[in-house]
Amino acid sequence: MAVISSCEDGNRMAMDNGKYVRYTPEQVEVLERLYYECPKPSSVRRQQLIREYPILSNIDPKQIKVWFQNRRCREKQRKEASRLQAVNRKLSAMNKLLMEENDRLQKQVSQLVHEKSYFRQQTRNGALAITDTSCDSVVTSGHHQQRHLSTPQHPPRDASPAGLLSIADETLTEFLSKATGTAVEWVQMPGLKPGPDSIGIVAISHGCTGVAARACGLVGLDPTRVSEILKDRPSWFRDCRVVDVMNVLSTGTGGTIELLYMQLYAPTTLAPARDFWLLRYTSVLEDGGLVVCERSLNNTRNGPDMPPAANFVRAEMLPSGYLIRPCEGGGSIIHIVDHMDLEPWRVPEVLRPLYESSALLAQKTTMAALRHLRQISQEISQPDATGWGRRPAALRALSQKLSKGFNEAVNGFPDEGWSMLESDGADDITLLMNSSPGKMMAMNLSYSNGFLSIGNAVLCAKASMLLQNVPPAILLRFLREHRSEWADSGIDAYSAAAVKAGPCSLRMSRGGSFGGQVILPLTHTIENEEFMEVIKLENFGHYQDDMVMSGDIFLLQLCSGVDENAVGSCSELIFAPIDASFSDDALIIPSGFRIIPLDSGMDASSPSRTLDLASNLEVGTAGSRATGDRTSRCTKSVMTIAFQFVYEIHLQENVANMARQYIRSIIASVQRVALALSPSEFGSHAEFRTPPGIPEAQTLARWICQSHRCFLGMELLKHEGQSILKNLWHHSDAILCCSLKAQPFFIFANQAGLDMLETTLLALQDISLEKTFDEDGRRALFAELPQVIQQGFMWLQGGGMCLSSVGRPISYERGVAWKVVNDEEIAYCICFMISNWSFV
Repeated sequence: MAVISSCEDGNRMAMDNGKYVRYTPEQVEVLERLYYECPKPSSVRRQQLIREYPILSNIDPKQIKVWFQNRRCREKQRKEASRLQAVNRKLSAMNKLLMEENDRLQKQVSQLVHEKSYFRQQTRNGALAITDTSCDSVVTSGHHQQRHLSTPQHPPRDASPAGLLSIADETLTEFLSKATGTAVEWVQMPGLKPGPDSIGIVAISHGCTGVAARACGLVGLDPTRVSEILKDRPSWFRDCRVVDVMNVLSTGTGGTIELLYMQLYAPTTLAPARDFWLLRYTSVLEDGGLVVCERSLNNTRNGPDMPPAANFVRAEMLPSGYLIRPCEGGGSIIHIVDHMDLEPWRVPEVLRPLYESSALLAQKTTMAALRHLRQISQEISQPDATGWGRRPAALRALSQKLSKGFNEAVNGFPDEGWSMLESDGADDITLLMNSSPGKMMAMNLSYSNGFLSIGNAVLCAKASMLLQNVPPAILLRFLREHRSEWADSGIDAYSAAAVKAGPCSLRMSRGGSFGGQVILPLTHTIENEEFMEVIKLENFGHYQDDMVMSGDIFLLQLCSGVDENAVGSCSELIFAPIDASFSDDALIIPSGFRIIPLDSGMDASSPSRTLDLASNLEVGTAGSRATGDRTSRCTKSVMTIAFQFVYEIHLQENVANMARQYIRSIIASVQRVALALSPSEFGSHAEFRTPPGIPEAQTLARWICQSHRCFLGMELLKHEGQSILKNLWHHSDAILCCSLKAQPFFIFANQAGLDMLETTLLALQDISLEKTFDEDGRRALFAELPQVIQQGFMWLQGGGMCLSSVGRPISYERGVAWKVVNDEEIAYCICFMISNWSFV
């Protein structure tokens, strides 16, 4: 009987009577079949295999089992060893990067110490020179001044190849001094957590011209591939509209000089877009590193020029670029520097922080480049299809399409066919229309499935406003999860009809439901800073009479910037109706919201003014802000809304009126949401502001506690605190107050009450008391409510049932209701306290 033995040569060796025998891959495959398919010795199939391969006839089945178990263990060991080697290579590369960063910081410290010593010496000498009026001193000073003025700042440069090469060499030197030297004083990016899984080392400038950001990191791509990706700026930089290569020159050292014209979208409707006239230099360093650096050609003498473009402000890019070095074991170590002067004085003062924030530049440009490289690397290593059979690259292309379409709507460039419609002068809502042949051709190409478009033009309604005292990430999450709070179902149906929804082909695996809205996840980036999903709006069957759409509506939605702690992060919610077939060439007409934080330059002393149109704002001085307080660090932000509608050109006036009214209603809804979500709402530091017609929350909380003590003879709050409202808000039982009207509705609830009803403070006021009970519960409750008014309180039946705002049944052990009276002892409302509740 042969004995199977594990050996260093893997599963190709076995021991037969003390001798090793090498099995072929085919024989090993037969062994696997013997083990998995026919383990019993009496199996007919086993006998057939042994007759075909006599060499296997004397192998014990138990030994086969041991052999394959050992084989699996060896495979696991090899995989684990390979993984540990990859981790070790990554840590070694990161250690090298940290050592280089440490050397740079030591140089920076030495330079600062030297400058401090120099300035101290100059101050001491200056004090002595004030009393020195000798002729020698004056002559010497004048001689130094004359020599300084006569020294040229830059060598002459022109448009010749030699002149461009001189500019390129100077750009390379200045870029390297920023990437690895001390030309710019870098400080760590606020709010970025360092660690092995972080995006890299990110820093922003301190005290330099313009705005600048720097990042270092590891990517699993070779340097050439990294260079190709980063040069294709429109593929990863969402704000980049176009990059045109105007001329290409080759250098004698194998480098390349390119003259580029680049346009960037404006982030809001309140400022013009930016463009750049650039020189880009690609070269290889002596140590094998690949460098791609660029700078503006605006200030060069006798150099090539690009005439100014309409609707654009010419900005300046100071020496910036990428240093890419191969990493041992594969991959690349990359240094990225972005340094720009975005001409902030050319925008309204309220928006200048957007153009003066290095943190915003780091988030939108520098870190975006690193994230895109990491995303590409992951897609290469994991190319499997995700999200309804689509590969990651296809889903990324869809997200780019959504973002680009929204940027085009916000900017409305005339060269794309957009023209402005006359305004009624009542507000700051801008209406644009586009019926250009290029736009219509793009729309017609999207209807290759045989359907015809319902329109021959596109109308865009947009507006920008200032948000105060509400974190952008929290507001955006609310808008995403509670679409019914601001969206009009009729408008959604109208927009969905433009893509002719056909038979549903999406898998209906529920990812999360908010009433009639079901969120179906598609994909997300590595760090979850951006994710794409399909929104299913259910129960639109009453639109089926038009025979243009099914009972459900589908929206493709892109969401980013939901992390409250990300400094300088831009929050976006962009969506577009899609055909239920979800074809790759589907028509994408995106709409949505963009919220960008304003870090400085605004007066934060007026929290009562939550939101207003930006044109009606008065710019104040920067107020004092508490250090370390996230709320005070982001007290203001600018929000841009843009919605697009496909329509027939002869219905332009009607559609324009509809769009204008719709944007007005959205603005009003966002105002209410911002008021309710303000950090002053039951926050840890401030008081709650109730809607009009309801007393201040502190007063209402005092009435609730006093009435509970009066009618039930016991204290509602066992632990006295500095704030009755705060203790009431954090009470473990659900506390809800409803009005005394014929159809009572809720006017107040603490945190436990909101959790039980699965709602928010804003949506609470639209929930009536009868909706929280089934038919039997409503009958019993309304029969006993008069007892509360007469007696002052009522115990609810034990083991009762009620419903949340989305219809989920809730059981509770006990409950009590009591009458709440004001200071004049007049009944104001009825308060319920539900104990030990849980979802069924």
